[in-house]
Amino acid sequence: MGRRAGITRTSLIDEAVRLIDQEGFDRLALSTLARRLGVRPPSLFEHVEGTADLVRAVRLRSLEQQVDLVRRAATGRSRDEAVRAVLRAYRQFARGHPGLYLATQRNVEDETPELRSAARELLGAILEVLRGYGIEGPEAVHAARFLRSVVHGFLSLEISAGFAMKVDLDESYDRTIDRVVDGLAHWRVPPRPRSGRGR
Repeated sequence: MGRRAGITRTSLIDEAVRLIDQEGFDRLALSTLARRLGVRPPSLFEHVEGTADLVRAVRLRSLEQQVDLVRRAATGRSRDEAVRAVLRAYRQFARGHPGLYLATQRNVEDETPELRSAARELLGAILEVLRGYGIEGPEAVHAARFLRSVVHGFLSLEISAGFAMKVDLDESYDRTIDRVVDGLAHWRVPPRPRSGRGR
């Protein structure tokens, strides 16, 4: 097997992303990548420490792209308009990169500082969108979990061909967004406790 010139850590991650988008995240392995790149598996250790390092790199790529996605979609928009733009962008991302999208659905708190930082940055970008509704603090965490649960449920089913009935999926997703927007617009934020001043 001849060595392909020009492989770098970045190009290796690029190929890993193509692999998981085409065949699924569970197919990510150095041996598979080596075969696709036309090299022997040991040569890949010049660029990654092993499979675990490669998985972390792919997950970091996904988180970084999601941060960029949210910020781009929300720029110049607020409240309903921002949420609609973000959720439509998320669907485009998940459909175009199904493996990369699913790569970050597991908690990263036990991972590297880079992954934890990227996850916090993504959460911060989402919380910024929620502030448009006056949702902050612990309530924002509840709202973010609601948002993620609804959207991830739909998108994970869609990209795994989990919707079998012949009814327009675009319309279903638009209606899902409508319900999310309505839920956020009417989110019950508990009143702040009074300070007691002036008594």
